[in-house]
Amino acid sequence: MKRANLKLTIPAAAILLSLWPAVANAQSFSEDFDVDHSASWVVNRSTGANANDAGSSAEFFFDYSTAGIPSAPHSVGTTTRGLRMQANKTGGIVSGLSVSPIGQTFSGDYTLRFDMWLNYNGPLGPSPVGGSGSTQMTSAGIGTAGTTPQWAGGTQDSVWFGATGDGGTTADYRAYSPAAATGTGYTAPSGVFAAGTGTSPDARNAGHTYYAGFGGASAPEAQLTLFPGQTGTTAPGAPGMAWRDVIISKQGNLVSYSIDGLPIANVDISAITLGGGNIFLGHFDPFAGSSTDPNAVNVLFGLVDNVNVTPIPEPATYAAVFGLLAGAFALIRRRTS
Repeated sequence: MKRANLKLTIPAAAILLSLWPAVANAQSFSEDFDVDHSASWVVNRSTGANANDAGSSAEFFFDYSTAGIPSAPHSVGTTTRGLRMQANKTGGIVSGLSVSPIGQTFSGDYTLRFDMWLNYNGPLGPSPVGGSGSTQMTSAGIGTAGTTPQWAGGTQDSVWFGATGDGGTTADYRAYSPAAATGTGYTAPSGVFAAGTGTSPDARNAGHTYYAGFGGASAPEAQLTLFPGQTGTTAPGAPGMAWRDVIISKQGNLVSYSIDGLPIANVDISAITLGGGNIFLGHFDPFAGSSTDPNAVNVLFGLVDNVNVTPIPEPATYAAVFGLLAGAFALIRRRTS
């Protein structure tokens, strides 16, 4: 029996040794914000005419249960720490921010995945949509140098995507890159959006039937108890007030964005020069007016938890694995026959 076991370990060892270079070079990253890692992240805020440092913030160890929000789906146990981002709390300035992990560079094919909660001040809707100044966007992207703010009003060095919580703009789902203009980014006719190329209704608008699976969410009971103005339900197509599973995937020259498994947008980066290899998470206000709701500072924000960057093995790697396994099994059969 011992000799048979020894024979079985020989091909297994060969497989592991053959795959070692690919495994060693695969870079991954994770952050659950359960420990205060603020020093490991850089915060880049909008500048110039859009500078609003006092009105924006990024809290990397925020206990979101204080806003009545339950633990995120991918959290271990029932922890409720995450990254809370806010913009234009005061000042009445179109502004935003982005945050990137310091010293990280990702190459090849990989996915950026995280839990996202888009909270906004009520009444939630569906009509009218949200309270005073409730429309803001939470975003994420890849390929940035991590040294400049990535938001709708800035200079883009990445490919990135964003969504409103309340569905309060004509372009609630957005995509950006250095090849797209500032403002609302890629237009519907560009073909970037999975909802189509139509503009009436706009393929980026939450009211489009493509996004009908979102909407109808209520504020958590704990939040409604803390803030009685959080009544109503989210408008059809609006992804706010619920945990969402967000995936940005880079495979070859295609970068795709999905929410809860629904494809939102795809950007071909074959002719685009990106600024670097880092990721970012962001939040911005596309409108100038700050909310006049006194509770907005407590309930108007974007929340991110359980960030993971995972390499995607190339097809050649899969082929090599299957080939090695086939050879290993053949060797086992010969030695045991």
